[in-house]
Amino acid sequence: MEGKTLVQITAVAFVGVAITAAAIELAKPNPQTEALAHPVIEPSIDPLASELMRCQSLGEAGPRDATCLTTWAAGRKRFLAPARALDRSR
Repeated sequence: MEGKTLVQITAVAFVGVAITAAAIELAKPNPQTEALAHPVIEPSIDPLASELMRCQSLGEAGPRDATCLTTWAAGRKRFLAPARALDRSR
């Protein structure tokens, strides 16, 4: 065997070991990633926020739910309403 062939075989073996190690590392479960994939909905003091979370969890059924439509309208009204602090008379 020539020196060049031995170097090529060694390089191919190194790449194979690196790919295998990367595949094994990626196959391990990551608890942080799993926690992000399934967010926990915590109860809120604000009933509007709780209802918005419920409507969000409905997915495509949300726009067909009358309660969700009313809740979204209330959320938009709260979000887009002018702040009382800005309504000061000059």
